[in-house]
Amino acid sequence: MSTLTKRIVSLRPWLAILSLAIFLLLWQGAVTLARLPAFILPSPMDVASRFLKALADGSLLAHTGVTLLEVLVGLLVGAISATVLGYSIAKSRLLENLLAPYLVASQAVPLVAIAPLLVIWFGPGMFSKFLICALIVFFPVLINTVVGVRAVPAALRDLMHSLRATPGQILTKLEIPAALPIFLGGLRIGAALSVIGAVVGELVGSDSGLGFLINVGRGQYDTSLVFVAVFALIAMALGLYGIVAWMERKLLVWQER
Repeated sequence: MSTLTKRIVSLRPWLAILSLAIFLLLWQGAVTLARLPAFILPSPMDVASRFLKALADGSLLAHTGVTLLEVLVGLLVGAISATVLGYSIAKSRLLENLLAPYLVASQAVPLVAIAPLLVIWFGPGMFSKFLICALIVFFPVLINTVVGVRAVPAALRDLMHSLRATPGQILTKLEIPAALPIFLGGLRIGAALSVIGAVVGELVGSDSGLGFLINVGRGQYDTSLVFVAVFALIAMALGLYGIVAWMERKLLVWQER
C-alpha cells in the first residue's frame, strides 16, 4: 500500500465526521431560515432530545431489537436460499429457462404491493416480516451467485477435471473462491435492502419495531420521533453493510496479495 493510500485511509474517520458536521449545520440552517414548526421539520437538537428520551424509557432499544431480529433472520434465510438456488441455476440451463420468467416477474411487482398480502396471509407477527426481508434479499444474492459461478474460467475447470478432482473439490477449491467476490457484492446490496423489507412489513401491520415507531410518531405528529427511528434504521443498514465489507476484506485478502 502506497504512502498516499495510507494517508487517505487514515483520514477517512475525519472526513466522515466533517461530512456529518456539515450536514447538521445545513439542517440547522434550513430550520432557522424557514422558521418551520417542529412538527414539520424539527431541529437537530429537538431530535437529539427525543432520542435521549426514547433511549431512557427503553422504547428505542426494544423496537430496534425487534427490527434487527427480523432483518437478521430474513437476511440469513434469503441469502442461503438464494445461494443454493443460484448455484443450481448456474449449473443447469434447463432450470434457468424454467424459473427465469417467475424470477423476473417477482421483481416486476413492487414489494410494497405484495407486503399487505403477506401480512394478511401470514398474520402481522414476525413470520411475515421474515418473509418480506428474505424476498427483498433473495434476488440480488441469487443473480450475483449465478454470475459468480459462471464467471469461473473454463480453463481452470478443465485443469481440475484433468487432475481428477471430485465435484466437492471443484466446489470448495475453485468455484467458491472464484465466485466469492461477486457473491459478497450481492450480499452487501442484500444487507442494505433487508432493512427496507423489515420496515415495509412493519409499516403495513405491526405492534413493534422501528416501522411501528414511525407510525406512532406520524400519528401523533411527533416528527422528532420519526427522525429518531429513521436514523436508527440508517445506522442499522450501515452496520450490516460494514460487517459484510469487513467479511469481504478478510475473505478476499488473497486478492490483495
